[in-house]
Formats: sequence, C-alpha cells, structure tokens
Amino acid sequence: MTVHSKLMVANWKMHGSLAANASLLADVLAGMADVLCRSAVCVPSVYLAQVQALLSGSSIGLGAQDVSAQASGAYTGEVSADMLRDFGVRYCIVGHSERRQNHAESDVLVATKAQRTLAAGITPIVCVGESLQERQAGQTEAVVKRQLAAVIHANGHCISEIVVAYEPVWAIGTGLTATPEQAQQVHAVLRAQLQAATAHADRVSILYGGSMNATNAVELLSQPDVDGGLIGGASLRAEDFLPMLKAASR
Repeated sequence: MTVHSKLMVANWKMHGSLAANASLLADVLAGMADVLCRSAVCVPSVYLAQVQALLSGSSIGLGAQDVSAQASGAYTGEVSADMLRDFGVRYCIVGHSERRQNHAESDVLVATKAQRTLAAGITPIVCVGESLQERQAGQTEAVVKRQLAAVIHANGHCISEIVVAYEPVWAIGTGLTATPEQAQQVHAVLRAQLQAATAHADRVSILYGGSMNATNAVELLSQPDVDGGLIGGASLRAEDFLPMLKAASR
C-alpha cells in the first residue's frame, strides 16, 4: 500500500469535443465537494489548452495520453515532454496497451518515454499488462515484470516517482474485468518488483485499469495493493466517474 491517498485517472482516449469537454468537466467539478482522493484527466493533446483552463483552480490534475521519445527536432506530429509541461501537464500515460499494439511500441521505447517525462517534471503513468493468450499460457507475471523491468532499468533512482497502471489487455473496453483477487495478485507482484528496485516503493501508486466502473470500483479499490484506477469509458460520463472518485475517497 502506498503512503498516498488513492489516485483516479480518467483516460478519455480519442474522445471529446470542445463542447463535450466543457459540459463533462462542469458536471464533474460540480460534484467534487466530497471527493478526497487525488484525480486527473488525460486528454487528447489538441484539448490540453482548453482543459488546462477548465481545470484552473481545481484539484484535478491535467494529464496527457502519450509523449514523444525525442526531446525536440524534425519529428512531425510528435509532442515533446517540454511542450506538455508548457500546458501544466502533471501526468502522462506511457506504454498504454493500445500504443503497444497499434503502434508497435517496445518496452525500451516505453522506458525512454518515461525517462523524457520524468526529466520534464511530469509523472509518467507506466502501463503494463498481458493479453488473454498470455494469461491463458500462464505468462502474466513474466510479461508484466518484463515490461516494468525495462522502465526500472532506464530510470534507476527516479523509479519511485512513477505511477504504474496494471491493465490486463483482455479487460480493456471489453466489459470483462479482472476479479479483485486477480488484480491484487498482479499488483502484489509489481509491488514486490518495485520494492526490490527502490527503498521508496511505498511512494509508487499502482492503479488498476481494465473496465473499472461504478459497480466494481469499491471492491477493486479495497484490495491492499490497488492504489487507484485508470478509467476509460466510464470517465466520459460524470454520473459514472463521480461515484468512482467517491469510492476512492473512502
């Protein structure tokens, strides 16, 4: 268990519009009175300026969904960590399974992105997780440890400044969810790996991501090594997201 309060992070993925973003965040902010956990929203980069303004003065942190592995240069379409920092970004997702699958991102590339993010003073949310095939083959532990090991190797003494998100690939957007026991088992493995790497492992929040919703959040968040959630579809509706924030505030 970390020394922090729980952390709940919305991942809007490729959703949103100027009007929809303003409406959603107005509803979320209106319901934050009894929310005690830490929270953030990771939004498409084109909306960072808008959301930065909408969140100004609130307790919700601004997050990005990806970052370039390059510092600057002739990389058309890329967004650097320093650019994200210009917009007050506090968190950045790296290595989301959709990036690993759809853009062939390797463990080494993800580790480099985490390094760039940390160097800019932004907290990387490092995603790890296994496919259904890997789980069925009994490879879950080996896969997540390999993915996290690359980040630990590249970032050394800074590793206590990251956030880890366990997202079983088979449970993302499918409606399937790891049982609380399955989630805890993997989180415990990741916690032990972090403890072996740093004396400050208790600073690292390990989030669960994989179809967490208002119905299953309480039970998942009650597990000893589940320090919060990385929320996809359920974060796009205030009536779903707010109960989860309140569940994490207990």
